[in-house]
Amino acid sequence: MVDHIAAKVIMITGAAGGFGRLVAEKTLIRGARVVAIDVDSAGLAELQECVGDGSDRVKTVAADVRDRAEMASAASKAVDAFGQIDVLVNNAGIMPLAFFADHVAAAEAWERCIDINFKGVVNGIAAVHDTMIRQGRGHIVNLSSIYGNYPVAGAAIYGATKAAVNVLSESLRQESQGRIKVTTIRPTGVPATGLGAGVINPAAIGGILGAQESVFMEKMVQVLAGEDGGEASDPDSIAYFSLSPDQLADQIVYAIDQPWGVSISDLTVRASGDLYMI
Repeated sequence: MVDHIAAKVIMITGAAGGFGRLVAEKTLIRGARVVAIDVDSAGLAELQECVGDGSDRVKTVAADVRDRAEMASAASKAVDAFGQIDVLVNNAGIMPLAFFADHVAAAEAWERCIDINFKGVVNGIAAVHDTMIRQGRGHIVNLSSIYGNYPVAGAAIYGATKAAVNVLSESLRQESQGRIKVTTIRPTGVPATGLGAGVINPAAIGGILGAQESVFMEKMVQVLAGEDGGEASDPDSIAYFSLSPDQLADQIVYAIDQPWGVSISDLTVRASGDLYMI
């Protein structure tokens, strides 16, 4: 079986933790060279230390996706270190769910959300675009969300940034056919990543659950207490309830692990037993 990961240069934003860290680790195991980008310098240092013998295949760059110049510099450092950029994973993001009635408390977080979730993706694409065109090929993977599928109460700003990523990705795909592959990843809820720590109003999660909210909360309590018999926590069970970060990272890697002539353009990843509406 041909390995389409080995020797690729993969640039990942938000690589110090969450999905980004997992994708970095999984692709390094497969022989990729990774450019890990994050504002968390300590987390990047930990990643560098943890990869051990593979440390010569990791280039860590402290950069803020909101800063166009910093992202351009990060891409330049990637080329200096490894000679090319094959894949960009635009992973960095935050999720400040809140209602419009929360606008005073949410204003600063909403601005960061727009700057990271949308402008950060634009900056990432701009940073690698010309290099990939010169190379004659490249692959950009943008992390969206099921929240970008349809508007729901409590997620106006977050959902709008993800819907914007969907439109941006499809436009880029049309412009870049035959030169840059574009993949949009739309995960369902993945509680264990810590993304929920950015939620401004916990009641805002109800928008994506609708009439299933009380059932969801009851089920979540059972899962956390280990009272569900284990099926809801078992990815081999059809009742699997809550997607793990590891499972999502595997699907991101799967999208990258394709021949250059095959593009998985849109991938929604869910736990088969989840209760999300969209």
